[in-house]
Amino acid sequence: MYEVRFHGRGGQGAVTAANILAIAAVKQGFYAQSFPYFGVERRGAPVQAFTRIDDKKIDVRMNVYNPDAVVVLDPSLMDVIDVTEGLKEGGIIVINTAKKPEEFNLGNYKIATVDATRVALEHKLGSMAAPIVNTAILGAYAKAVGNVKIEYVLEAIRENAPAKKEENALAAEDAYKQTVLGW
Repeated sequence: MYEVRFHGRGGQGAVTAANILAIAAVKQGFYAQSFPYFGVERRGAPVQAFTRIDDKKIDVRMNVYNPDAVVVLDPSLMDVIDVTEGLKEGGIIVINTAKKPEEFNLGNYKIATVDATRVALEHKLGSMAAPIVNTAILGAYAKAVGNVKIEYVLEAIRENAPAKKEENALAAEDAYKQTVLGW
């Protein structure tokens, strides 16, 4: 079973990203589940969401404590949250940032970066003050992790994005192409 933990802030679309990733995985022939974890429920507060992907039925019904991959929608969270907590050794961290992977010192993990904020703004997703980066980060996930192919991610976005379906799909595609792998 492959487990993913998303870190974002309320309003960025972390929960929607986890749901769309699960839908894309199912379209590809996997079993999947996704679910959120909320603390204080307000815009801008830290939010976690989870996705599980497997080639057999998933019976586990609890939070993800030891993910294979972590997706960070807001890099400022890394100053206040240990995003590597429980991450399996050699796990993948996908970060929304303009920095290169080698600029991070996060231990024995594979790091991929993409400026999902810039991509989201280029596609007019959200506003300058609050860009919606979730679909762009899914493009980066598809490239970095590779277990869910980009074509299924794009299909799931086009069918399930709450608004601006084509713009969201194009943002994911652009982010996929722009993701920098640190390995």
